Formats: sequence, structure tokens, C-alpha cells
Amino acid sequence: MSAGTFTPAPGAAPVSKMILAQTALETRMLLRNGEQLLLTVIIPALLLVLFSAVDIVDTNAEKSVDFLAPGILALAVMSTAFTGQAIATGFDRRYGVLKRLGASPLPRWALMAAKTLSVLVTEVLQIALLTVIALALGWSPQGGPLAVAVLVLLGTAAFSGLGLLMAGTLRAEATLAAANLVFLLLLVGGGVIVPMEKFPEGVRSALELLPISALSDGLREVLQHGAGLPWGDVAVLAAWAVLGLGAAAKLFRWE
Repeated sequence: MSAGTFTPAPGAAPVSKMILAQTALETRMLLRNGEQLLLTVIIPALLLVLFSAVDIVDTNAEKSVDFLAPGILALAVMSTAFTGQAIATGFDRRYGVLKRLGASPLPRWALMAAKTLSVLVTEVLQIALLTVIALALGWSPQGGPLAVAVLVLLGTAAFSGLGLLMAGTLRAEATLAAANLVFLLLLVGGGVIVPMEKFPEGVRSALELLPISALSDGLREVLQHGAGLPWGDVAVLAAWAVLGLGAAAKLFRWE
């Protein structure tokens, strides 16, 4: 045995390992946060069960759950990628967590990548749970999983960019209030529960350009009507993703 066998070799771990470790940490913190679980899991599940079981809104569908399930999946993506991430990142920034992590061997871009991966892991859990609930309520999904995956990834990118932009430019308290307000407004006016046909023509044209409308409508085209990839909704989500992530990268303040 050579003399240097047990000599330590100090140095930073590979970036890939640091990203995976930070992703695991971010995911555990999210799943341990009761308020975040309420927003990302419990509220979407309750809305799905309530509006599927009780004929509150006329969805123009044979089974309400066929209309509601895609919209609730879109809501789940928004709640995690936008609302939850904006609030968590905003308070991390306020308390100096981002500043300290930015001074660690973990590159700043890798920290953002870890946060994004944590969002995707959470979304997989959300979608699995909501799918089980919807199937139990009689949901009959159509379409292919590849189109659904493309829409979810684009929706995640769009909402993540907007959430990081808000968290990186506003105070934490303002982010908390604004993110929850936007969540409620888009829940009502984004085609999640109320069909877009219920809105006046002029208002509907504007609402259809929102990312939540594009995601819920796109998922509905695939999962309810069995369509292929809805390119119009893909274009809207891609545009929001480019604008949101670009603005966040340029304007995000770490302190």
C-alpha cells in the first residue's frame, strides 16, 4: 500500500453531483412545507373532486371530469412552477440564502437548474396523484403522452421564468401577495374550470394569450379530444418561456 493511499483530495464535487444534491434538498424542503403542499397538491385535488362531483359550472362535456382534469393538471403546473417557486425563491433571496449559495462552489446557473429540476420532480408527483383521482372519478383520457410531456415542459419553462422574474425583482412580501393574487386570477380566468366560451369575445381573445390558458387548452385538446400537438398553444407557451426566462436572467437580483 502506497503512502498516499489515504491522502484526502480536497476540491469541489462535479457540478452534476452538486446539482443532484441541491435538487434533492429543494424537493425535500418543498414537500415538508405545509403551505406549499396546500397550494400544489391539496387545492388542485379538492377542486378536481368538487367540480367533478357537483354540477357547478356547465363544461359542455358529457362528463365534467373530462373537461376539468386537463385544466387541473395545468393548474398544478402553474402552482408549482410559478406560485410556489416565486414565493420560495423570494424568501430565499430575502434571508440571504441565495447570496450564500452564490458564494459556494455551486454555480448560480446550477442553482437555478436544481430549482427547475425540483419543480419537475414535484410536478411528476402532482400529475400522478391527480391522474389517479381523475381516473377514479371516471376520466377517460385520450391522446399521446409525448404531446402532454411537451406541453408540460413548455408550461413549466414559461411559469418558472415568470416566477423567477417576480422573485428576483420584488420584495419577498410583495412576491407572496402578487403570486397568490395571480394564482387566483388565472384560476378563474385561465380556462381551468370555466370554459373560455363563457367569456365575452374581446375578453376571451386576450385571455387565450395567457400561459395558463394555452396550457389548459392544449392539454384539453390532447387529453379530451385526442388531438396531436396543438401548435398554436405550443407557440404561446414557447413565447412566454423565452420572454420570462430571458427577463429573469437579465433582471434577477441575488441580494
